[in-house]
Amino acid sequence: MIEEELRAALAAQLDGLSPRQAAGAVERLMSHYRGRTRSGTPLLRDAADAAAYAAYRMPATFGAVAAALGELAARVPGWVPADHLDVGGGTGAAVWGAAAVWGESSGTPEPRSTRVLDWAGPALELGGRLAADSRSGAVRGAEWRRGEVPGERLPDAQLVTVSYVLGELSDGDRAAVVDAAAGAGRAVVLVEPGTPDGYLRIIDARDRLVAAGLRVVAPCPHSGRCPLVPGEDWCHFGVRVPRSSIHRRVKGGELPYEDEKFSYVAAVVPELAEEPGPARIIRRPQFPKGQVLLDLCTPEDGARRTTVTKRHGDAYRAARRASWGDAWPYR
Repeated sequence: MIEEELRAALAAQLDGLSPRQAAGAVERLMSHYRGRTRSGTPLLRDAADAAAYAAYRMPATFGAVAAALGELAARVPGWVPADHLDVGGGTGAAVWGAAAVWGESSGTPEPRSTRVLDWAGPALELGGRLAADSRSGAVRGAEWRRGEVPGERLPDAQLVTVSYVLGELSDGDRAAVVDAAAGAGRAVVLVEPGTPDGYLRIIDARDRLVAAGLRVVAPCPHSGRCPLVPGEDWCHFGVRVPRSSIHRRVKGGELPYEDEKFSYVAAVVPELAEEPGPARIIRRPQFPKGQVLLDLCTPEDGARRTTVTKRHGDAYRAARRASWGDAWPYR
């Protein structure tokens, strides 16, 4: 399983990581994700930063990106990207995420080529070491290239990912990266932390993708305006991430898992998705006796709540199994 392989690779590379050595870098990372670091400040400056980031954030980033890519794959069944460009990919969490969705274990061919573009040399070096012994050809054979992400023309790729990057950029650079991704990819997936600010960055980027002619396929069931009101609510989802021993040590936590909240958008060229998508469950379902309450984003009616009862038969049984973030095909 690709997730277990990533965890083993992290443990092997970071076995000698001193908690004291990593403490300062981890605290700076935490400040960044809490919004106390100025936008536009480089996040990973040296090998210690890269190691701290990989131990502290890479498992959660992998989980969020794999979940977002899985939703893209569900909305474009049968499509497998022949190549993958990961913009600002750092240690390569999205490379591993794509292998989890389209790799050999999924029963489909892997992307023929994978490229990671980032300005942080230490992160690229660590990413290459993590990938070197992978059983996945797409991971093992990835090209790790250093370059200035804002302002550099991106090579065309069937799949372009930009994950946990937009918050590090100034407004102008953020717009330039999103526009470049829209121009380079047949499918573009953007992922940010599931905070109100992360959601706002995704909404702004989503508008730019639509303006560039792409069609939103996930999580939204449409390419129109988001029905949620900024400042009052935000669209985000969650994924449970197992914690390894080194993960727990660096984070100072005891639980064997954590819940990563993320916001994302997946958009494709029109010929890949000609029909509107199904409704999306945007809150945790509630289960009063004999009922399931689902908060949905729908193609026709925007955000609304629907009640599914036992008399709905198959729909009720499906609703009992449904989770936050799932597509909801029943009316």
